[in-house]
Formats: sequence, structure tokens, C-alpha cells
Amino acid sequence: MTTQQLVAEIRKKKSFLCIGLDVDLNKIPTHLLTEEDPIFAFNKEIIDATHHLCVAYKPNTAFYEAYGIKGWKALEKTIQYINTNHPEIFTIADAKRGDIGNTSTMYAQAFFEDLAFDSVTVAPYMGKDSVEPFLAFEDKHTILLALTSNQGAFDFQTKLIDNKEVYKHVLETSKTWKNAHNLMYVVGATKAEYLADIRRITPNSFLLVPGVGAQGGNLQEVCKYGMTDDIGLLINSSRGIIYAANDSNFAKAAASKAKELQQQMETILK
Repeated sequence: MTTQQLVAEIRKKKSFLCIGLDVDLNKIPTHLLTEEDPIFAFNKEIIDATHHLCVAYKPNTAFYEAYGIKGWKALEKTIQYINTNHPEIFTIADAKRGDIGNTSTMYAQAFFEDLAFDSVTVAPYMGKDSVEPFLAFEDKHTILLALTSNQGAFDFQTKLIDNKEVYKHVLETSKTWKNAHNLMYVVGATKAEYLADIRRITPNSFLLVPGVGAQGGNLQEVCKYGMTDDIGLLINSSRGIIYAANDSNFAKAAASKAKELQQQMETILK
């Protein structure tokens, strides 16, 4: 999916919502545990109930890798289901990979070719040769961790080097890498006050913004400082949507929560 296609889908659905498919078997409705593949069964119902309200799905791969081969198979089935039935949806492998040379190439191949994701999250702190192998896939997007929503982000990302925060060095340096036009960036919603500075460095790039909902991020604040003429934002909510209920009506409850966010987004887009 190109950036232009993503923007068109946002305008069509009046939504820039991304739903995180972070499936924990300890939290899903117990009746699903009798299914042959409870993770996929849960995802399928969530997708069927919410696909018209969002433009992206973001499985965090840790929630699949934790269950071994069964979890990986569930991830594969989930992405195949989205790609087959809802090809207009932008898919994000929240894998936070990043390693040197051939290793990054193999990671990119796994997510872009084998699993056929549209994008993958990548850690930038091993530098250029750990990210460019992902960018070599010119029809895909690499989403670089810039300023994350967790408390530990202040341990390194906001430290000063030559009177400039580390995350700003990451943003500026990444723009010099080959095929940098395919970069997007992760910026936590809990860091909304930083968005104005980030937009001065990357005025047009899409930002993936987690932390709205369960982590307390404010949608209006994020949009005030982060939105561009082409929207430029994907707002992610995971737990606040997919675990809205824990009974047989869980998918309906998830759709209701997604609808709340979509309606707020529609108002903002007007």
C-alpha cells in the first residue's frame, strides 16, 4: 500500500485508527479457548466487527511468538485473512527488529515477503546499516522508533547530545538514509508536547502514535500538534478496544469502542 492509498482510505472511512491485535490467552473470552486456534478465532471476530472503523491493524509479534509455532501460525492466518478479505487495510508488524546487515535483510524478508505485511517497526539504535535493509523493500514501509510512550523513554531518547535530544538526532539522521521516503515514525501519544518539534524535523512523514486509551494519551492534543494536510497520523489503540468485554459479546463491545474513537476522528477531520 502506498502512502497515497493510505490517505485515500483515511478520507473514505473518516478514520485514522489503528487497532493493535495484542492477543493474550489469559484475557480473551474463555469460550474461545476450546477453539482449535483461539488466537485466530479471537482476531477474526475482532476484524469482522471493526474493519470498517479502522485503516490499520498492528499485531505485536511478541504476543504470538510467546506461544511458539502455534502463535506464529495464528499470526500468519491473521494476516492472510486481512490481506484476502480486507486488502484496503494497512498492516503493521510491531516487531521492533533491528540488527546489522544480512540479519536485518532476513527480518525484512520474513515480514515483508513471507508474511506479506505492509510495514514493520524497527529500532534505530544500531544505525544506518541496520535499517536500510528494510528500506530496500521499496513497496513497503519501515516504521522507526523515534520517541516511545513508555516511562523508560526518558532513560535515553530525551538525553542531550550537543544540546539536542537523542530522538531528534535519530529523526534527522534517518532522513539521509537510502529510500528514507518510505520511513514512518513511532511517537507515543503520552509525549504529545514533543510533536511540534518532531513536525519541524519531519513535516510530512506518517507517525504511528500508540498510547491513546489505556495509556492515557489525548487524541485531541496529538492531532493539534501532529496532524498534517494529508493527516499524517495513525492512532493506535490495543487493550482499550480488543478487551472492552470478556464475554460472548466481546467483538460487539470492541466495535463500540472503535466507533467512539472513529467518531472523534471524523469530527477532527471536518
